[in-house]
Amino acid sequence: MPEYFVYILASGKNGTLYIGVTNDLLRRVYHHKENIVEGFTKKYNVHNLVYYESYGDIQAAIIREKQMKKWKRQWKIKLIEKDNPSWKDLYYDLLG
Repeated sequence: MPEYFVYILASGKNGTLYIGVTNDLLRRVYHHKENIVEGFTKKYNVHNLVYYESYGDIQAAIIREKQMKKWKRQWKIKLIEKDNPSWKDLYYDLLG
C-alpha cells in the first residue's frame, strides 16, 4: 500500500516553518537538508524535520497539507509541540 506524508520543516525552535507533501519522506528531507531543492527551504535554511503525518491516499495528504498551510502560526507550533516539545530533528530517528 502506498504511503504519503505531510511534513513540517523548521529552521530551529520557533523558527521559520515549511509544510510539504511527499511519497518518500527520507528522500525529500535529505534533498532539503542538502539544498538540492531550490526555493524557500534553501533560501531560509529550513532543514529540520519537526513533524510528519502519514496517509494511505495522496488526495487526503494534499488536502491536509493545504489545510495546514492556511493555519495560523500558533496552531502549527502547537501541533509540533504536542508530539515534539523539544523540536528535535526527527529525520535521524527515521534513518535508524
